[in-house]
Amino acid sequence: MSATPDPRLKAESVTVRPLAAFDETVRVLGSKSYTNRYLAIASLSGQETVIDNALLSDDTLYLAGALEAFGHVTCDIDHAAARIRVTPTGRPMRAPQEEIFVGGAGTPLRFLISMAGHAEGTTVINGNARMQERPMGDLLKALPPLGVDASAIRGNGSPPIRVVGGSFKGGATSISGAVSSQFTSSLIINALRAQTDTEITISDELVSKPYVEMTLAALKEMGVAVERDGYRRFTIPAGQQARGGQVTVEPDASGMSYFLAAAAVLESRVTIPGIGAGSHQGDVHLVEAFERMGCHTQVTGTDITLSGGRLRGIDIDMEAMPDVVPSLAIAAAYAEGTTRITNIASLRVKECDRIAAVTTELRKMGIDVEEHADAMYITGGTPHGAVIDTYDDHRIAMTFAVGGLRTDGVVIKDPGCVAKSFPTFWQTLDTLHPTLKSTI
Repeated sequence: MSATPDPRLKAESVTVRPLAAFDETVRVLGSKSYTNRYLAIASLSGQETVIDNALLSDDTLYLAGALEAFGHVTCDIDHAAARIRVTPTGRPMRAPQEEIFVGGAGTPLRFLISMAGHAEGTTVINGNARMQERPMGDLLKALPPLGVDASAIRGNGSPPIRVVGGSFKGGATSISGAVSSQFTSSLIINALRAQTDTEITISDELVSKPYVEMTLAALKEMGVAVERDGYRRFTIPAGQQARGGQVTVEPDASGMSYFLAAAAVLESRVTIPGIGAGSHQGDVHLVEAFERMGCHTQVTGTDITLSGGRLRGIDIDMEAMPDVVPSLAIAAAYAEGTTRITNIASLRVKECDRIAAVTTELRKMGIDVEEHADAMYITGGTPHGAVIDTYDDHRIAMTFAVGGLRTDGVVIKDPGCVAKSFPTFWQTLDTLHPTLKSTI
């Protein structure tokens, strides 16, 4: 694949070329979720850490820059090698004089709110217009019992957030898990540097549990023990130090989902190497949903293969893997019958309201969608071409690009928004086109 920047990232729109059936091995970039977690843990470890196969996207680069702003580490980025080297500077963490801006990077912002509790001084963390609408109140309520003064400057529970740091002492706190699992992950990771043991109690039901499992897996790999009582209570003993050295990021299961969906809707075959049955990424279970819809799948310890078949609608609870709901939805648009996707209220507070966005854009393509507060019922049919609005949301752009592989006349506006999580997406999509292979 060419290292030349893809001009489509700066284009106003991209028209997706329909594609015949394919049989390909597709390599996707490293996991955004794991890259963010390894970065955060490495910055707290006090030892040099090399993160290989790192995802170098808007979200992870924002986080790397923010970590450097605290002054205690440097993050050297090697784009050619997909590597981040996190090196301690020997200086203490201090609040930067300038506001930390993270654009639309939700996970980094949530991790940084707790992390600022370790930095002497007052840190202000902000994001783009959409980020300034996203709720952070549950995390802000959970930090004061641990010694951290964190508040929304406008008093609305959303960024910009002010944190008075140098005081993350630990202790006991409780937090709601109903809005985002990232709040819980933020507390667990940053308890690594607390002065005393930290006990985190989930006051209700935790959504998106696999993302907390990823946090625990990343910490375990780096030598940090977390005691747990299911998803009700997590205890992080004080005095632990994450190991330095090398860690390798596995491929991104969310990024993989678009190529699984492409194989599903085109009755084609795709293999994704480097990720398999042992992955803690909840989104790998999308293969099981596609199997229920009529695809054939093979999951080994090292790769995932999906062969598309005649698709049929299913009923499915997607609470544990909300990020791949759009990928399932585009396949449902080509399936016989109705697919009922439920328990997805968390999608209302993502980069955009993804329930509303997917509903609106599928209807543009002539598909019947019944929208509910926490569900979508999609009746498959024969989608037609349309100009797709992407709402500055990478997942909407990539989802509807899959539709364009089967349906003529699909135009994706603002194709550059994919840089948030998959900056080489359009080039990777090109690899499915036999006539384009010689130019890639």
